Amino acid sequence: MILADKIINERKKLGWSQEELAEKLEVSRQSVSKWESAQSTPDLSRILKMAEIFGVSTDYLLKDEVGESEVKEDVSFSDEKLRPVSMEEASKYLEEVRVATPKTAIGVMLCIISPIVLLMSSDLSERFGIEENVLSAIGIATLLVLIATAVFIFILNGRSLDKYDFLEIEPIDTAYGVDGMVREKKEKYDKKHILFKGIGVGLCIVSAIPLLVSSIMTKEIDGGVRVSFLLAIVAIGVSFIINANGITEACDKLLQEGDYTISGKKANAIINKISGVYWALSVIIYLVWSFTTNDWQFTWIVWPVVGILYGGICGMIKAFTK
Repeated sequence: MILADKIINERKKLGWSQEELAEKLEVSRQSVSKWESAQSTPDLSRILKMAEIFGVSTDYLLKDEVGESEVKEDVSFSDEKLRPVSMEEASKYLEEVRVATPKTAIGVMLCIISPIVLLMSSDLSERFGIEENVLSAIGIATLLVLIATAVFIFILNGRSLDKYDFLEIEPIDTAYGVDGMVREKKEKYDKKHILFKGIGVGLCIVSAIPLLVSSIMTKEIDGGVRVSFLLAIVAIGVSFIINANGITEACDKLLQEGDYTISGKKANAIINKISGVYWALSVIIYLVWSFTTNDWQFTWIVWPVVGILYGGICGMIKAFTK
């Protein structure tokens, strides 16, 4: 085993990302990346520092024939068995994520825009002389059809990606060359990721502007129509964010970086257990409140509220496990 592989293995045992190791060694992440891809070799002072923080001998790091029996102390290592991931499995996973991500974005868009017809029923009734009850019934039917379509998309995507759920919750050991391949793909996608995420976040931020301007400038536009425009813009923005994050998150899972370090995966295991119940309750609250009050122009506020709360809960769990 060469030095590059040993650095990768020891770093992963401690659940560190390249950034975290670079910070401890007081070097750049690019330096660590070059060491791990065997493009360069760390100087002696860095090797001594690595031996100290990894808890191994310098002989183990420098001599290819010296095995892990030279480890000084392994109490800091994870006792969990690492799940092996081959190059073929990693490549197939990234390809399936690439195919599934746009479909997931469409499903989420359908959920967000599903109440639009219902929200606009009052305005459409006045403009076209159709009974509001009829339009409300059409709106409810449209809402249910769009949500059912979205759920169908999520189920199909889930079936193709369920077998990779272990990447979120289990420590893994990638085969030789996988880290380099994944990192190269991530770096190629980085510009697109930044662009798409910027557009998505920007659209979500400005989505309230038409609502505010129309409410100030004119009272002729129905409130439901204003909210419908807001939801349409948010739906487009969220689709950009999902498309931006798909490949990047998949790469982070394989590299065990970002939210998917060893400690992060422990948090994800807890989050996965509660998320299904949390979102199911959120949907029930939204539908019961909406159908009971018939105030669809206002009840959509449930989603940003539960989204913010969910983020807070996830943050607390991650902080606790870390």
